[in-house]
Amino acid sequence: MKRTTFALLFAAVWTASAQGPGPGRGPGRMGFGSPPPGAPGARFLGAEAGMPGRVVKNAPYSADIITDSTQTLVDGNHIRQSSTVKAYRDSEGRTRREQSPNMNGLTSNASMPTMVIIHDPVAGVSMALNAKDKTGTRSTFGAGGGPAPSGRGLRPQERGEQSAVRPRHAENDPNFKTESLGTRSFDGVIAEGRRTTMTIPAGRMGNEQPIQIVTETWYSSELQATVYQKRSDPRNGETVTRFANISRAEPSRTLFDAPSDFKVTELTWSRFRGPSQ
Repeated sequence: MKRTTFALLFAAVWTASAQGPGPGRGPGRMGFGSPPPGAPGARFLGAEAGMPGRVVKNAPYSADIITDSTQTLVDGNHIRQSSTVKAYRDSEGRTRREQSPNMNGLTSNASMPTMVIIHDPVAGVSMALNAKDKTGTRSTFGAGGGPAPSGRGLRPQERGEQSAVRPRHAENDPNFKTESLGTRSFDGVIAEGRRTTMTIPAGRMGNEQPIQIVTETWYSSELQATVYQKRSDPRNGETVTRFANISRAEPSRTLFDAPSDFKVTELTWSRFRGPSQ
């Protein structure tokens, strides 16, 4: 039972990692793909999208990725959640992140193990390690990037919003506005900012008034990563994800291997049934 639960957690982390739109000046490199505040199920806030996807070389770093979300209820009450991920990337494109899942009340967060997710494109393997029990799973992938789940790119909700307000191939869409915010330094790393405002016109989704979704994104060409993003949506609240304590030093190679005293088993994937051992 414990192995099955751990495998499902690995699948959930993998799914969260693949939710971003992918490399570029957008949220994909930070892995913004978590459900809105208050949504049911496990949430892996702020996880870096290191697998599957583009391998980023010669841009090493380590950082804390902090995600804070706030949802305001109709009675004025607030739901606030926070999560911190320790993330590493070396010059060869290996990535490592350490985090504890937020189970949204499904079980005690204290009872959940801290998970270490390692993606090594050089060796062609990904691992999910349970630091508490010194166990883990290992998955091998090819040049395609791994057993990627379906639904890469924008979340289904966001894809629906896009189609509702921005017809495919439309030019100068009045419901989609982007503006430059210039440059800004984050722990000495320069990033270029932009603000995107997407308007859902009245009546498009049964809404009486227009709905505006504002996303502020700061992308660092130096790190090839989004180092700050703030998303405000009146339906779901506000979510801010940011890099903190950024270091450009090369992470130790040992961070991307399983310790010798860990018991790591091979995880096999079925396209239709998910992970199994």
